[in-house]
Amino acid sequence: QVQLVESGGGLVQPGGSLRRSCAVSKSIFSFYAMGWYRQAPGKQRELVATLTKGGSTNYADSVKGRFAISRNTGKNTVYLQMDRLKPEDTAVYYCNAQESALAVGSWGPGTQVTVSS
Repeated sequence: QVQLVESGGGLVQPGGSLRRSCAVSKSIFSFYAMGWYRQAPGKQRELVATLTKGGSTNYADSVKGRFAISRNTGKNTVYLQMDRLKPEDTAVYYCNAQESALAVGSWGPGTQVTVSS
């Protein structure tokens, strides 16, 4: 069972930045893809960004140009750099490790990100 340890959430003002980290208990190259998802109150969980083993990235339209997913393979850690944050980015953010293209994957515990003045 893979363990995902998340850090880096919190409260930030509109226009500010945060960096989320997800430390994985095994090699991130064991997974088809790593990703970040979020769930706002009253809404379904949605994809934010994914990064495949081969290095391909995919972003939700709402975060393109503002968020960036990256990895440090030596630390088995995946990051989500969030810039120019907006109030509508407020949500619980979850790290995901997907074993194959059709797998749901394993989830981190999630951390609240609140964008408010």
